Amino acid sequence: MKCFFYLYTMISRFLHHLGSYTLMLGGMFSRPENTKVYWKEYMQQAYDIGIRSLPIVIIISVFLGAVMTVQTAYQLVSPMIPKYVIAQVVRDSVILELAPTIICIVLAGVVGSKIASELGNMRVSEQIDAFETMGINTKAYLILPKIFVSVLLIPCLIILAISLSIGGGYFTAVSGNIMSAEQYKYGLIEGFESFNILVAIVKATVFAFIISSVPSYYGYNVKGGALEIGKSSTTAVIVTCIMILLADYIITLIML
Repeated sequence: MKCFFYLYTMISRFLHHLGSYTLMLGGMFSRPENTKVYWKEYMQQAYDIGIRSLPIVIIISVFLGAVMTVQTAYQLVSPMIPKYVIAQVVRDSVILELAPTIICIVLAGVVGSKIASELGNMRVSEQIDAFETMGINTKAYLILPKIFVSVLLIPCLIILAISLSIGGGYFTAVSGNIMSAEQYKYGLIEGFESFNILVAIVKATVFAFIISSVPSYYGYNVKGGALEIGKSSTTAVIVTCIMILLADYIITLIML
């Protein structure tokens, strides 16, 4: 009986959160009360989500490509396998999986926790209630800019991450005498499928929506004080990471 009770409770909580999440998304779309104020909020979110995420994306991407090159070279030791295959493996691994998934999981912790804590603090300090008293649609003013900017900029960050990872692999391969520059460049071109770039962009777009919308939901609906804000931020990051991995599996299954 306890198992059925726990199962019923889990399903009820899931349906409750799903319904509240859907209502939040549906309530975002309305005509702006003040276009200049909304534009300022969009620019602020573009700086917070896009520009401030650049350093961590650059560092992780370069080392991701470098480590992937070394590990692939370590595994492909057979003299029957040409050296340029290492570049092919690095290229496809980075484009299809490593750059979109790893970078977005990192951004879930960096961007997602900031969004959840920011909205949670505004909810606890009654700033959101004050906006609503003034007739402002807080979902459109506070949540929609975060989602829109994330969907717009995070795929750009992923494209940058792919380029830097391949560049990091090139530097490691040449400087470490793993292969020549010509072999690496030939491996990048040989057998390249442009469809893989589309898969990476689709993944990045879906992940960006998850990274911005799920923490927004948890932060917007937080109740309590500072302790609850911390718990909400932690829960938001955990749920976001799980949703990213689930979406990664579904998109890969459908598109590949």
